[in-house]
Amino acid sequence: MTEKKPLGLPSVKLIVIAAMAGILAGAVAVYVRETGSGNGVATADAAQCEGATARQASLNPLMKGHVAAMVAAQTPRKLDGLSFKNAGGIDQTIDSFAGRTVLLNLWATWCVPCREEMPALNALQAALGSDKFEVVAVNIDTGDDEKPKAFLSETGVDKLGYYRDASMGVFNTMKKQGLAFGLPATLLVDEKGCLLGAMNGPAAWDSPEAKALITAAIAP
Repeated sequence: MTEKKPLGLPSVKLIVIAAMAGILAGAVAVYVRETGSGNGVATADAAQCEGATARQASLNPLMKGHVAAMVAAQTPRKLDGLSFKNAGGIDQTIDSFAGRTVLLNLWATWCVPCREEMPALNALQAALGSDKFEVVAVNIDTGDDEKPKAFLSETGVDKLGYYRDASMGVFNTMKKQGLAFGLPATLLVDEKGCLLGAMNGPAAWDSPEAKALITAAIAP
């Protein structure tokens, strides 16, 4: 089995997947996240994400089949700077979901692979969504809510909360951190806000492999 590369150093295979699935201008440019300045930042991350390393190690063997493109975080860390809005227009961050494992997915109506995987994300939320887990699908269309809401209605996506970032700031932040270089882009984050893994490109999120991965991620 080929060893997966840590986040920040995506494999050629993943770059090809993202290039085919993404279709964002500049998707071929891969940004490597710089480490925090000084040992204080690294120590703080390690302390906040203590325990996530063992969980991440247990998840790595489950990143296969339909979720084989998920890349495990070499060192789980807190995610900062990701901001978007909920259906009421209230600002949200990863910390807004404290206590829940989150599958954060960025999508847009003009992204064909995104549109194709939305029903599977909806099915995953229907099957496993609880006070311990949520699929947080963030639409990054520019403009108003008309197109994304119409798409969700037309495709019967009714189990997902409505999250938006018309500024695309959340995508740009993930891109600068080496976590996104196209759409769809997906992060798996634990209940403390620590990054466990990331994927660029679509996946069958209603597949047995995806459910096994999420079930293990939720487990205490």
